[in-house]
Amino acid sequence: MTEIGSPGKSQRNGTIAGIDAGSDVADEHLDGDDASSVRALLLLSMLMTDRVDEEQILNLATTSVPSLGPCRLAGVYLLEDGWRFVGDILATAAIRADVAAQLAVLGQGGGGVGFTGVTWGWAFPLRSLGGNYGYLVVEASVVPAESEKSLLRVLAQQTGIALANARLHARERTTAAELRVANVALADTVAALERRRTIHDRLIQAAASGQGQEGLVAILHDLTGCSVAVEDRHGNLRAWSGPGRPEPYPKRPASTRESLLRRAEEAGHPIRQDGCWYSVAHPREDIVGVLVLMDPDGTAGEQEQVAMELGATVLSIEFVRLQSLAETELRLGRDLLDHLLTGDDPDRARDRALALGIDLDADLCVVLVEGETRSKKEADFFHAVRRAARDAAAGTLVAGRGRVVVVVSEPRRSWQQFHDAVSEQLAGGSCRIGVGGTCRDPSGIPRSFREAELALRIAHATGGGNRTTSYDQLGIYQLLAGVKDLSALDRFVEAKIGALVDYDRMHNAELVDTLTEYLEHGASHGETAMALAVHRNTLKYRLRRIHEILDVDLGEPGTRFDLQLAARARRTLCVLRGESSTSIVPLSPRHARAPATRTSRAAP
Repeated sequence: MTEIGSPGKSQRNGTIAGIDAGSDVADEHLDGDDASSVRALLLLSMLMTDRVDEEQILNLATTSVPSLGPCRLAGVYLLEDGWRFVGDILATAAIRADVAAQLAVLGQGGGGVGFTGVTWGWAFPLRSLGGNYGYLVVEASVVPAESEKSLLRVLAQQTGIALANARLHARERTTAAELRVANVALADTVAALERRRTIHDRLIQAAASGQGQEGLVAILHDLTGCSVAVEDRHGNLRAWSGPGRPEPYPKRPASTRESLLRRAEEAGHPIRQDGCWYSVAHPREDIVGVLVLMDPDGTAGEQEQVAMELGATVLSIEFVRLQSLAETELRLGRDLLDHLLTGDDPDRARDRALALGIDLDADLCVVLVEGETRSKKEADFFHAVRRAARDAAAGTLVAGRGRVVVVVSEPRRSWQQFHDAVSEQLAGGSCRIGVGGTCRDPSGIPRSFREAELALRIAHATGGGNRTTSYDQLGIYQLLAGVKDLSALDRFVEAKIGALVDYDRMHNAELVDTLTEYLEHGASHGETAMALAVHRNTLKYRLRRIHEILDVDLGEPGTRFDLQLAARARRTLCVLRGESSTSIVPLSPRHARAPATRTSRAAP
């Protein structure tokens, strides 16, 4: 709000006189020359129209008021802004409020305004085609002539037009600025969409062409310039592209990794931690993979994050594809295994095997794996064995059969690598492996299966826990299991240790078990006592009782041989006759304390 003092004669004639002089029609006394005043108003209108600043327009108008008659400027009141230029008569806020209240009831045509101690006051509307912007308020000691009022009215109207023009220009400038900003934003958006489309097309092409995880990380490395990795659910490296691959690949503690993955999953977009960007791929309920972008310097920006998001989507598609293939392979594998074990229609079995890429005409053997993971879930155990078979290149065909996993594989000199691979996958679980004999064609698969099952049962019955047992290494057990007339074995066992078996049954003793361990450990008192977890004196007492019951000399080599053969024959009979229950029956309370395992119902 600008205040203006009372104008003098020179001020009265200043603006209009200057404009008129500049047009070669100067006249020092414009009050009486209406034609000259109109010309000056036209020139003033042109000046105001050229201005785009409202302050300059109002300054031209207010300084011209005294030149148009015996009037003084009271003030300029704008409807949107309130008082702007005010004279001495509106010096106080109370007076300004009173006059503003009078203006509020005036129409667009303006009207008289009352001032204390002033003869005449008038509010001329600042109008244009766009409406009324406010009022030019003047006051005078005498009532001006009608021609002077007309000049003031024209001045107010031209001021309103100039204000409308200035505001239009202001809106145009604002609109132009907004359009420039919008165009820049639109160009950025188009460029971002184009980059996103390029990234999307390349990644989708990789997925469609079957390049797999290795192809995915290679494309992401090319797009971002950063090293990229794919990890599985547990942090194991599945694929890598770019320099600086760490060896060995680091794994976070399970609890720390779980927290990181849950945070990334809840965020719904890549998150940064410890110099890396993480984006999870979870096409189903659980997270199945993690995309990791190495960014130790923090240079990755929006484009890299977009690539990570789209990459995680493609990785999810890839995992769905792999899971679908795996499920199909597992189903076909189970069907093929069942077909092989029945031994029917070998040509059809060959056709099914060919679909799975399995050569049934190569030397093969059946391997049975039983055990459990910490989770106690059969599915977890199966997948652990399947991964181990893949890592150790030990599996031609892997299928589940109850709680036992069946692996049909090429024969190996040593199965320890496979056993170690399974143990590593179980991460704290346990496993036992039975290996059947080699077969030259599909018709031998059922026999190899029975042999693997027998090896597994014998291993458990002889106290073998977390180990691998091959049928070819069973020794005397292999011979005993091949006896067709089991009654002959029964008679032999009864003749040699039948009395001891009866004594254990009647007295809930462990003499048969003690004798067996004693003979298996070469008649060593120390090793036998350690194996049985008893004191030497206890062992000696039991051996005396065995001597008394059987009436034999345990120091005689031939006697020890017969007794050991009888003990092994009894174990073999127990294994063979336990087949219908699918449980490996332990031979003593000590063995009974171990958890029972289950195998296939197929006969050994």
